[in-house]
Amino acid sequence: MSAIAVPVHGATRLKWWALWAGRVITILPVLILLTSARWKLTSNPWYVAEWGRIGYAESALRGVALLQLACVVLYLIPPTAVLGAVLLTGYLGGAVATHVRAYDFKDLPPSIILGVLAWVGLWLRDPRLRALAPWRS
Repeated sequence: MSAIAVPVHGATRLKWWALWAGRVITILPVLILLTSARWKLTSNPWYVAEWGRIGYAESALRGVALLQLACVVLYLIPPTAVLGAVLLTGYLGGAVATHVRAYDFKDLPPSIILGVLAWVGLWLRDPRLRALAPWRS
């Protein structure tokens, strides 16, 4: 007995759609994190003032920006994308914790939304990650 693989047109369309939707969704958190890293590296006066307001020293800006850039790079490289998403989740979790500590609840949603978008984008781009989903069709 032999098995023959039969391509399913709908499944191919879904894979194509999911891949491109994942790429588009991935762009938003990446652009926001790159902008944030640029503000840190250029010592943007507004950003430095916000950085001090939430309780961090200006000397930490460069190190945090480099860490942020490393996480984004790992997230964008397909073989290391899951590691990058995990590290970005940790980074953004630290941002959430910082805003909670500073009683700055208005700035909580962007960090949470960026983390969710990073994972949704990766989930749509990577069929191996979709295979881990708890629901089945």
